[in-house]
Amino acid sequence: MGRGAAGSPLLRASEGVVVAARPRLEVLDGLRFLAALAVVAYHFTAMDRVWRRRAEEVFPDQFAFHGWLGVYLFFLISGFVICMSSWGRGVGSFLLSRAVRLYPAYWLSVLVIAVVATTWPYLRPPVEWDAALANLTMFHEPLGQPAVAEVYWTLWAELRFYLLFSLVVWRGLTYRRVVGFCLGWLGLVTVTKALVPDGALPHQVLMTDYAPLFTAGVGFYLMYRFGPTLLCWGIVAGSFLLSVPATVYRAGREAHVGEVVPGWPAVLLLGLCFLLMAAVALGWLSWVRGRWLVVLGATTYPLYLLHLDLGGLLITRLRGSVPAPLLVAAVTAGMIVLAWLVHRYVERPVAPLLRRALLSLSGRLSRRTKADRAATPAAEETPVTASAEPR
Repeated sequence: MGRGAAGSPLLRASEGVVVAARPRLEVLDGLRFLAALAVVAYHFTAMDRVWRRRAEEVFPDQFAFHGWLGVYLFFLISGFVICMSSWGRGVGSFLLSRAVRLYPAYWLSVLVIAVVATTWPYLRPPVEWDAALANLTMFHEPLGQPAVAEVYWTLWAELRFYLLFSLVVWRGLTYRRVVGFCLGWLGLVTVTKALVPDGALPHQVLMTDYAPLFTAGVGFYLMYRFGPTLLCWGIVAGSFLLSVPATVYRAGREAHVGEVVPGWPAVLLLGLCFLLMAAVALGWLSWVRGRWLVVLGATTYPLYLLHLDLGGLLITRLRGSVPAPLLVAAVTAGMIVLAWLVHRYVERPVAPLLRRALLSLSGRLSRRTKADRAATPAAEETPVTASAEPR
């Protein structure tokens, strides 16, 4: 048997016993920041429209060509962290924590990028007001509105993961239920990929290209909490195999028309992402600690939201007047500082206000519901027979 939380012998996972919380994993903050830097480097050095010509002419070695895999590492970390942070919570608390975490910096990014894109439409066309309003909900994609920022597609993927995972949180997280969730999701993904045409609604609901990354992250957390069992390794291995085809396809899609890009480097880097998460789950990176990692991790979300549409715009405007490596380094540093300012002066003060507002709204709705029930005449209530009682 493995070891559970806080060094205690592993409790039987099927019993779903609540274990003592472990200290914050600062290494995950560091990995999130590295993933964000990889995406930033990819956008700033490998994206043609930022430089208004082929990026290979500016950076011939294309060292960050596979930086888009930083998003894949984000999804792996998300599966781990969401499972960890929601253990022992109710579904209301879980969804509240996600809203408070995501919306403050996101709302700022929507407003700022909409203004910037409308004033200086260098990287994207001006933003229509109805699209901006729809984006504020974060549900613009199902509402049929374009994203204000290109990077928002990952937020819609995260939201779908939260909604699917909330079904398990609603029942109460136990080892058995979480394993069942992972196996069921992977099974549905496998069947959908085999039988349903690409682009159909089931692919969108199940996120067939990215679901294995979330399930792998969840599997890694189960290892971290309950010990590395054969079942957890099976979830991780199956997730990796199912994520390979989408990774190879994405690598080919990043190439120019007529250019053939081998898929094996992307698969190798994907494997490295999985190995890093395995090292976290097995405790091999527990020595990586420090407050500075928490500070870097706090900048990750605002940096990701703002870097392309603000930093990319600066590069487009200043290209040719400053050496490209120096320009990329300066803009990246500036965006990190801006991200910290957003965290310090937007996320931190707004998050508690949003939490109180949502709790107050929830309380009013609950009281209203109770009052409506109390006002309902007893004769109009539907009797509950013994056979209809929940079991």
